[in-house]
Amino acid sequence: MSKVAGYTLGSLIIEGKTKQVFDLPEHPGNCLILSKDRITAGDGARAHDLAGKAEISNSTNGQVFQILNDAGIHTAYVKQAGPKAFIAKKCAMIPIEWVTRRLATGSFLKRNPGVPEGYRFSPPKQETFFKDDANHDPQWSDEQIISAKFKFNGVEIGKVEVDIIKKTTVLVFEILERAWATKNCALIDMKIEFGVDEEGQIILADIIDSDSWRLWPSGDKRLMVDKDVYRKCATVTDESLDTVIRNYTWTNDQLKQIMPKSDHLVVILMGSASDSEHCEKIAKHCKSFGLNTELRVTSAHKGTEETLRILREYEGRLSNLIFIAVAGRSNGLGPVLSANTPYPVINCPPLKAEDKSLDVWSSLNVPSGLGCPTVVYPETAALHAAQILGLHNFMIWAKLRTKQLLNYTSLKVADKKMRGVRNADESK
Repeated sequence: MSKVAGYTLGSLIIEGKTKQVFDLPEHPGNCLILSKDRITAGDGARAHDLAGKAEISNSTNGQVFQILNDAGIHTAYVKQAGPKAFIAKKCAMIPIEWVTRRLATGSFLKRNPGVPEGYRFSPPKQETFFKDDANHDPQWSDEQIISAKFKFNGVEIGKVEVDIIKKTTVLVFEILERAWATKNCALIDMKIEFGVDEEGQIILADIIDSDSWRLWPSGDKRLMVDKDVYRKCATVTDESLDTVIRNYTWTNDQLKQIMPKSDHLVVILMGSASDSEHCEKIAKHCKSFGLNTELRVTSAHKGTEETLRILREYEGRLSNLIFIAVAGRSNGLGPVLSANTPYPVINCPPLKAEDKSLDVWSSLNVPSGLGCPTVVYPETAALHAAQILGLHNFMIWAKLRTKQLLNYTSLKVADKKMRGVRNADESK
């Protein structure tokens, strides 16, 4: 095979039980990952050909990574390359499986006798396993990973890196858990892998498909649609393999319909067109969280009836609706909106330095019975709106959580660079 989906294949970089990884000489920094019609369990002790699995696995993987990429997670996934392959950034793989568990089941019960099946971990349980088929992927502690001093593309996997990867692992699980919850499916546990790309960035890599997780529709183990069906077969028959492929197909089909609808709107109302710059900043931050916005100009003081007409216009069209009121000096806009709608209203006045303490008071000191909070910065208004809409939209929630992860990561990296004792007697 010399080409796949128009891509000229270079040398075979590595071959696993269920995939092959090829160099792409015409696309430096990228590789092609080709799935096989193969299913295995028990570190390869059980293995069977499974017609159609490669295409299903590739499609499932592509949809999962698209969710994670859209959420802002740094991944190796680039795009699909035909029905059985995809393009990924080249990276040196860290030989650790990072496992997240919501419920106790499977191997966890064998390693932790006395814990009942179904015990719920909150927060999710995070475990790590060293990739070593000959020794059945032994469980490793953080200290073992750090002491191994793995180094890839100039990056040593130390405590900071382990902390960041573990936090990312749990977030990946929680994003997909929320996504599957929209299909009344419980994500029980899953394993993922990370690599270091050629720029020295740690990224989520490898494949995430139905071999990677336990998935129970309606939270019922008897309805499992994952690889456990194959693992638990006393004898693998053509009929049992047909069941596996039907389950994998069902899972892939569910993913095609899993993305939430874009049925929300953040209406940013300004008391004057002179406030448009402030409103555009709010809209820009809203966009970063995937929020739809519309800007309007209306004055609660000078055009009360028109303000209420605009309010009713949106109430009659949408149910996932938030209003952000931008009015300085005497802010009547936010309170009037809040008094006349059951939808959330957020005040974000365009304050000027010389009058800040005076003008903000009109937004804070609202009459009783009104519930319009006041924030000062455009980003804060967008964050507040996203937090409300994210309650019922897993992708907005995912973008918020990813932002929190990036904040955490930047602090950890900055602290690592800053650390080091500065001796008082140095360089006098």
